[in-house]
Amino acid sequence: GVIAEYEAAGVRNILALRGDPEGGPAAVWTPTPSGLTFASELVSLVRESGDFCVGVAAFPDLHPASASADLDIDVLLKKQAAGAEFAITQFFFDADSYFRLVDRAVAAGCTIPIIPGIMPVTNLAQIQRFAALSGAAFPTDLAARFEVMPDDRTVASLGIDLASELCQELLDRGAPGLHFYTLNRSTATREIYANLGVAPSNQG
Repeated sequence: GVIAEYEAAGVRNILALRGDPEGGPAAVWTPTPSGLTFASELVSLVRESGDFCVGVAAFPDLHPASASADLDIDVLLKKQAAGAEFAITQFFFDADSYFRLVDRAVAAGCTIPIIPGIMPVTNLAQIQRFAALSGAAFPTDLAARFEVMPDDRTVASLGIDLASELCQELLDRGAPGLHFYTLNRSTATREIYANLGVAPSNQG
């Protein structure tokens, strides 16, 4: 019913995420009665229910519930087979992590674009909490650079500079685009756009 409402409203792009268990990302998943267990099932349901372009998640660092990088790739391939047309990664801090994921995926038969997900560090405690919950590795040397910053303003400034460098490297090495996790802080994203020489749209 929700999918039908989206289609009637003119929505054509859906990011299909299973979501986290009630106990957090690493807890055992328990579906609701008659509910879905895997994101690939949600992809199939969306594709069968209307004319949608469907995106899915991918993980440069291991998914919190995954036993191996190979399992993560198998899951991504199942989502592709179900009809996913693109993937957006969980946020990460090292470009090599993204490109290792892409290389593994392509070698296994993945043909959909994998878009890197970027979360600029604007609040150190928040980003460390998110990293712990998501399984993303927050490098200790990177954390040390932020910990000596005297206030939130300088933390955000450093975060924007480092995210800009990461984005430039990703684009230079062939990433198909960038996805930003803004956390309602669009100013940081716009500053990164400016650093990359991209004129941000005024359309939001």
